[in-house]
Amino acid sequence: MTGWIVIPIKTPAACKTRLTPVLDEAGRRDLVAGMLHRTVAAAAEVVGMEGLRLLGPSRHGLPETVGLLGDPGHGLNPAVASARDAALLAGIDRLVILSADLPLIEAADVAALLEVSGLAVAPDLHGQGTNAVSLPLPQAADFQFHYGEGSFIAHRAEAGRLGLPFSAIVRQGLGFDVDQPGDLTGWRRS
Repeated sequence: MTGWIVIPIKTPAACKTRLTPVLDEAGRRDLVAGMLHRTVAAAAEVVGMEGLRLLGPSRHGLPETVGLLGDPGHGLNPAVASARDAALLAGIDRLVILSADLPLIEAADVAALLEVSGLAVAPDLHGQGTNAVSLPLPQAADFQFHYGEGSFIAHRAEAGRLGLPFSAIVRQGLGFDVDQPGDLTGWRRS
């Protein structure tokens, strides 16, 4: 199996703006860097640097050995669709789109996303959002991404539309993300 782990990431200044009430720009930049580095380390432990790609405008200070896919603009859904298309062109047979804001992620969490046979989605702790999608290629070549409110249910429906077996990967390391000030407070307490 050849797999890519793709981690979408905005410019440092555009990351985690919903945390502005509790973190200044430098604090947000440090938080994002810490979570991104942890996510990259967990992914690299499973697929190596050659199987890892960032999706966005920069590597956020990570080494040149981390592959970089350009973001075509127009939001997250078109960006990850472009990553899916790049993976198809490269002959990749398993594509994982992995959120960068997972402060508890470990290599075993990433491995769980690669060990599925069909399509898998890791929901957030509330079971509403999507923190990771694992796609079999080329079977999911026409998968339509639905990041945003209610994305977990929408992604499950998309698997049904394509006739692909669906799995929910429910793990603390994949489910806990930092989006709101309360998430940050909860993480710091733990």
